[in-house]
Amino acid sequence: MSTEQLIANSIAVLNANWRDGFTVPSGQLYPFQWNWDSGFTSIGTCLFDLGRALLEMETLFTGQWDNGLVPHIIFHSEKETTYFPNFDFWETTVNAGAPQKPKTSGITQPAVHGFVLQHLLNRFPNEEKVKAWVQRLFPKVVAYHRFLYTYRDPHHEGLMFMFHPWESGRDNSPLWDESMDRIVIDKATLPAYTRRDTKIAAADERPTADQYDRYVYLLELGKKHQYDGPGIAEESPFLVQDTMMNAILIKSNASLIRIGEQFGFDVGELKEWQAQSIPAYQRKFWNEDLQTFTGYDLRGEKQIIGKEIGALVSLTAGIADEKQATALKTYLQQLHDRGFYLCPSFDVDSPRFDSKRYWRGPIWPHMNWLVHQGLQNYGFNDLADIVRADAIHLIREHGFYEYFESNKAQAASLTQGYGGDQFSWTSAVLLDFLDA
Repeated sequence: MSTEQLIANSIAVLNANWRDGFTVPSGQLYPFQWNWDSGFTSIGTCLFDLGRALLEMETLFTGQWDNGLVPHIIFHSEKETTYFPNFDFWETTVNAGAPQKPKTSGITQPAVHGFVLQHLLNRFPNEEKVKAWVQRLFPKVVAYHRFLYTYRDPHHEGLMFMFHPWESGRDNSPLWDESMDRIVIDKATLPAYTRRDTKIAAADERPTADQYDRYVYLLELGKKHQYDGPGIAEESPFLVQDTMMNAILIKSNASLIRIGEQFGFDVGELKEWQAQSIPAYQRKFWNEDLQTFTGYDLRGEKQIIGKEIGALVSLTAGIADEKQATALKTYLQQLHDRGFYLCPSFDVDSPRFDSKRYWRGPIWPHMNWLVHQGLQNYGFNDLADIVRADAIHLIREHGFYEYFESNKAQAASLTQGYGGDQFSWTSAVLLDFLDA
């Protein structure tokens, strides 16, 4: 497929997934608006329809709660019944500050919005409508960061926690296994539910039934505590400070500070958060033995041991010092030399690695976009080029899928990727990669 055809097909996917004011990740598998998906979608859409890219983010923030939360799903249609959990299952009316229209979920996702604002501002520095858009959204994004530091940082460390794996964007990563296994469920106490995802995508590419039961348990716990109550931190058996979520928050803090200084906004609060978050990340997450950053299990009071994609986002946020950055670069270079596409979502040498199942090993194009930026930050341009080229190659050869096989030998026998097809963020980051 030629570059011109790749571009045309990417635009066609994004056009097909466009609804009235927002883009669905995939028409069948994910029929609503997803939080961080919309951020990456805007980055690609702006290259052929700037107005739509701006509207995408504005529509997302119509679902913001009074406390600042930006939910991970915005249910713009209450007639769509092909997804679980749908708006009615979340029962966000337990929180008086949740909007009644549109309906939303009660949890969040990585805070990409700040760096998305800066990305579009950098792309279109002379566009008055972009400047106006940034100024409208700036206080809303700051309010979201304030939510994270207020409600998700009980020890005032400068590091936010998540209480549901879905918040991380890496739903079934092996990193969460120990914490999730801590949950003992009496299935008779769970509300009845029917999964929809395995009717559309292959079951061996999706989270297991036991994992889903635990997801529902944590959803019910969030509901019990109105999704923002202190009881979440006190009661949840799953309570994790994640490398990627905190790195993206730090990256977006930096973007908001730059934007605020450009437009004359008060950035004192942002600078205070940043001054606390970066040293805390360095101190609490670096593992000298593994030579990588690791998340922290607040309930178990220990680091979560494992090498995975989230640690590499520290490069994107500029958190890693030169020695740490070199160690992360060496890890990726060795994977490339051993015959893996970059960047596998989990440690290929772990017995928990699964190159086909969701976040336990496959390649995710939007993660390559983040890591590509991070490698460039540190001058590792040759490796950054490989990360970019691998993403382009996989999409060119295997289609516009949600994620892809990471083992080159196995990928050679495949004709398509994994998960949802005609996927929006795959198309969007491909457009940005090809425009570079």
